[in-house]
Parts: sequence; structure tokens; C-alpha cells
Amino acid sequence: MSRVTIKSEMLSWACERSGQSAENMRKRFPKFDLWNLGEASPTLKQLERFAKATYTPIGFLFLQKPPIETVPIPDFRNVGGGHVGHPSPDLLDTIYICQQRQEWYREFVRSTGEKPLPFVGSVSQTNSIEKIAESIRHALGFDIEERRQTPTWTDALRRFIEQADVLGILIMVSGVVGNNNRRKLDPQEFRGFALVDNLAPLVFINGSDTKAAQMFTLAHELTHIWIGQSAVSDAQAVQIPENQIERWCNLVAAELLVPLSALRSEYKKNNKLTDEINRLARCFKVSTLVVLRRIHDAGGLTKEQFWKAYHEELERLGNLPSGSGGNFYLTQAARVSKRFARALVASTLEGQTLHRDAFRMLGFSKLETFKDLGRSLGIA
Repeated sequence: MSRVTIKSEMLSWACERSGQSAENMRKRFPKFDLWNLGEASPTLKQLERFAKATYTPIGFLFLQKPPIETVPIPDFRNVGGGHVGHPSPDLLDTIYICQQRQEWYREFVRSTGEKPLPFVGSVSQTNSIEKIAESIRHALGFDIEERRQTPTWTDALRRFIEQADVLGILIMVSGVVGNNNRRKLDPQEFRGFALVDNLAPLVFINGSDTKAAQMFTLAHELTHIWIGQSAVSDAQAVQIPENQIERWCNLVAAELLVPLSALRSEYKKNNKLTDEINRLARCFKVSTLVVLRRIHDAGGLTKEQFWKAYHEELERLGNLPSGSGGNFYLTQAARVSKRFARALVASTLEGQTLHRDAFRMLGFSKLETFKDLGRSLGIA
């Protein structure tokens, strides 16, 4: 039985990057401490299991020192005002999966003779925020009054996603890595990202976030598509990021969802503030924190009043029972985008794409599951 020598430093690094405790590793691998001390070596099969358990590419474990991993697209995340420099395996794997899907879809639409989408990279930061928000709203067919009549945030988000899908944008919403329900995505690490391409623009939304927060994330990432700048973000309306692009995208997203002109018409300043922000949040189908920010932007709250109300509302929201999180529709089509799923299933059934490759991009292992997806999309 062949055994392999691995540096203790690499074992510790793999545990740390995956968030796995040494105690948990000891339970799964009884000789873990001996491996660390150099008194025993794992077999290749054991090392493969360890790599899978820590979400680590097995080749990394043979390195002499830990690699410096970076996000493969511009990283504009901030937590507590500080830049996040250490991406988790969950974030990295999610981006890699989406890049593979985007590459396939780009070649697919190119083969069908599709033309570049004119709105990708069509604006700049020198343009008027109000005009850009209006142009995005017009392109999507995003109607404020329609959203007011929508009964729930989930319905409003579903409609928002459908509008972007029709326009040619791949919108992927998931709360887990691929199809692995044990690898839940943390909205505190990232809320979404945009992969810009003039044939296959892609937006990923962290489905573990609240529906109201996902509305703002989608608006923010769509702005990235319009400006032509790929990025991973932790978009929040109340945040004033140091990065100029993120700050600008936040402003456009806020104006897209809650135009100041509409807010001023709707806002009843004589009402109790807590009642009013809840009413306006239902009206615009956004979070109460977004509403607070827009009331402040409209001059309805001073800076001091805004931050006082913000912290009080944040505390109230933190005391509410948490939902189950997870995914938006709880369907595979939502995880990979309906547009992508329709194209991939059709291409596979026509013999243009191997079932093996389709299963890999969808995270499937069974043919029947693939057929069920096709039937749910109306593709025989």
C-alpha cells in the first residue's frame, strides 16, 4: 500500500481554508495527529478523502508551502470597512462553476449566430445616475407600479429575474455550492457577483440571503453588467464603499429600485417612521434598510437620524426568527438560470453536447434527473 508524505503545514492550511476544525478531522481521520507529527503518512486514497473533506484540490497538498489564493475576478467586498482578502473554497468553487457554465453558453450562442448584447458595457460613471437607472429599468421592462401590485418579495424577485433572463442575462440563484446542500454559502462573505461578457453576461446571487436583500444584489450586479465591470460584491444600500465603482453601482441600484421621485411622492413624513419604512418596503419590494437610505437621500432624515434609525432597525431585524435560507425557487433551473438550462438540455438532446459534460455543469449524476429538468422546462 503506497503512502505519500505531506507537510504538516499543508494539512493545517487545508483545514483552515475550509473552516474545518482539527477535532472534526480527527473524527474523520483517526491518524490525523500522527500525519501532522510526521509519525505516519496517509495513503493516496486517504489523502483523496481528506482533500474532498476540505474542498481542496489534491495537487495543492503536495506543495511545499500554502499557495496564495485570490478571487479570479475583481474583488470589491468589504466587511466592517475592511477589505476581505481570504476567499473561502465555497466562494472560489462557485465562481469557477459559473465561469465554466458561462464559457459553454458563450460558445453556444456564438454557434447559433447571436449578436453581442448592446447594453453590456454601454454606460460609464460620467453618465447621470438617474438616466442610467431609467435606461436599465426601460430595457428590463421593470415597472414600479407592477411591483407595487406584486403580493410578495419572492414574486417580485422572480419577476425581476425573468425580465433579466428575457434580455439575455444568465441569472443564477443558489444558497449552496453547486448542488451540494452541505456547502451552504454565507451572505456575510459575499452577496453576489457579475461576470461580464457581451454574449453571455452572468449574474450570481447568494440564495442564502433574504429575498429583499437579493433584490438589491440583483440590481447592483446588473449595474456591473451595464458598466462592463466584472466583480464579486457584498452589496448593501446603506454602505458607502471605498471602491468608487462599488459606490457608483450602489447608487444606481438604489435609484433603479426606489427612484427618488417616486419615494418623495410616496413618503408620508407625518407617519411613524417604523410604520412608514415597513409600508414603503412592501410598496417597492425592497428591504427596510434600503428604504431608510432612500428617505435619507431624499432629505427626509438627517445623517444622525438616519444612522440612529438604521442601527435600531438592524437590531430589530437581527431579533427576527431566521428563515431556512437556501435557494430561491428550490429548483435546479433557478440555480443555473433557466436560459442556461434550456440551452444546455436542448443542445444535449440534439447530440451537440455530451451528457457527461451536461451532468458536470448541472451537478447531476442520474439521467432521470436530467430528463426531469428537461420536462420541467418544456423540452422533451
